[in-house]
Amino acid sequence: MVKKLLKWAKRIIIFLFLFSIFQVVLFKFVPVYYTPLMVWNNMGQLFSGEAVVCHHKWVSIDKISGYLPLAVVASEDNLFLDHSGFDFDQIEKALNEAEKGKRQRGASTISQQTAKNVFLWSGHSYIRKGLEVYYTFLIEHIWGKERIMEVYLNSIEMGKNIYGAEAVAQVNFRKSAKALTAGESALIAATLPNPIRFNSAKPSAYIQRRQAKILDLMWKVKPVEFDKEDKKEVKKNVKKTKK
Repeated sequence: MVKKLLKWAKRIIIFLFLFSIFQVVLFKFVPVYYTPLMVWNNMGQLFSGEAVVCHHKWVSIDKISGYLPLAVVASEDNLFLDHSGFDFDQIEKALNEAEKGKRQRGASTISQQTAKNVFLWSGHSYIRKGLEVYYTFLIEHIWGKERIMEVYLNSIEMGKNIYGAEAVAQVNFRKSAKALTAGESALIAATLPNPIRFNSAKPSAYIQRRQAKILDLMWKVKPVEFDKEDKKEVKKNVKKTKK
């Protein structure tokens, strides 16, 4: 009996491993039209009797303003282009603050957030965190930075029932993601710590202060050139917007 159970457990582990590889390889090429978070939020709306709303439209990264990846890197993960998926310095600082009983800072990188959004459920269990580490390792090695950023900008929650760059650009700014300015991109990035509480279309004084800090950082961080724009032009325009 024990041997049979171990045999089935081994088969299940092998299946799950192969399935995870299949998932990551598939989404390297196929757009991510729906994520677990979207499903969860829509189910919540359905069961509470609310209208089921999900603003989301996938667009390729060349149809997203070059300012937006620059803004999210400046705001969320300024070592994105250099690390292998994990910012160990930030993780260490977060652990030290947790030990001292301080409010924990966010230590998740853009790669980790992408892995969580696309493959996993919300929550703070050790199992989910372990799977997040595993999927982050996979997408870093199978997708690469450009694909990670493309999926991130298309899947991240950017407002209530709003997911991705094209949706937030259309709903909040009445334009395409490609037409977003440096200032608008910084506003969107400023709301990402809590996109339900903060609204990039109606920024509070706090969000405007965060926007100014992000604009200041945007021309200092390592250039993000996924859309092939000229980096000097981007940096010049960001600096001009900041003044």
